[in-house]
Amino acid sequence: MKVKLKEITGFLGLKKSMTAMLLMAIFVGLGEKMAERFLPIYLIALGGTPIVIGLLNGMDNLLSALYSYPGGWLADKLGYKKALFIFNCLAIFGYLIVVIFPTWYAVLIGAVFFLSWTAISLPATMDLVSSVLPPKKHTMGITLHSLIRRVPMALGPVIGGWFIMQFGRVQGVRYAFLAAIFFALIALYVQQCFFEDKPKEPKESKEGKEKLKFSTNLKNLLVSDILIRFCEQIPYAFVVIWVMNNNGLTAMQFGALTAIEMVTAMLVYIPVAWLAERGSRKPLVAITFFNFTVFPLVLFFSHSFAMFVIAFIIRGLKEFGEPTRKSLILAFAQDNAKARTFGAYYLIRDVFVSAAAFGGAWLWKASPQVNFFAASAFGALGLLYFIMKVRTR
Repeated sequence: MKVKLKEITGFLGLKKSMTAMLLMAIFVGLGEKMAERFLPIYLIALGGTPIVIGLLNGMDNLLSALYSYPGGWLADKLGYKKALFIFNCLAIFGYLIVVIFPTWYAVLIGAVFFLSWTAISLPATMDLVSSVLPPKKHTMGITLHSLIRRVPMALGPVIGGWFIMQFGRVQGVRYAFLAAIFFALIALYVQQCFFEDKPKEPKESKEGKEKLKFSTNLKNLLVSDILIRFCEQIPYAFVVIWVMNNNGLTAMQFGALTAIEMVTAMLVYIPVAWLAERGSRKPLVAITFFNFTVFPLVLFFSHSFAMFVIAFIIRGLKEFGEPTRKSLILAFAQDNAKARTFGAYYLIRDVFVSAAAFGGAWLWKASPQVNFFAASAFGALGLLYFIMKVRTR
């Protein structure tokens, strides 16, 4: 039994810091996703307009971009343990603003802090994976992180939907943010007690002072990724509005659809990581990009709960090769600057993609059809560019 357990933990790359990081992802994510997916509905209940919703979604992308590189720089400078502590405190501060001030503009102010978590912490998390695990296990480590993050993504909206059903759209979301603060505090405890953060050795050589350089493959991956994220972000903030306001589903049903999406993603993560360790990673990423592309089309033609189930299964399958894509970034990145390269990649990507999030509101005002079809067109361009330009061998 001991041998089997050792083999399993070795296969999954479960070391102490990795296990603690996965627990942290559950607690922070559970608090975050209970309320975050319902923010468009919350904003409307507080008097916000579709333009305000588009502004929030655009802020999400723009702040993700602006926070990515500082997040990577701090992770390289302070180590991932101290960096993640700071990032978690920022998220808690943002939650407090939303709880204390129930206005739509308070949401935008608080979002400056709580939207920072995923973007600013990702380079530090990738640095932890690359530091703790050998290169051949990077894809598996990233896969486990992505898989575990889907647990709160699946449960959070269901719990958030219950809060809304019990207390209404305004008070329900505020109570969900209160719960988010509680879970974030548990995550802080896990970070401080169980993370093993080895001090970074000072680097005085030229390597530490060199400017970051993107290889041709990394540049091509970045361009294809930008196009694919246009496909994702143009309709992103309006999916919940399409499901609930345009087609009459309840908050609990939307929570159930989100759970279906996350469970679908979780079921494919480990098998795909196993395949990525043993073969070409390019087909796996291409399948992911294909699912991004078709989701807006299937969503547009969905008008019943059964059809929405199919649409959200496809949305879950867009995570098919996402950990593999992230492992490609690490593989193409400079040595001794993995976190900074990862942060710079996301900075460039999300600055461009924020335009899609802002533009999605104007496309939605034209019609949902224009919004969804424009998104799918960008996805097709990104898929073709990736197939033709990126070399993974």
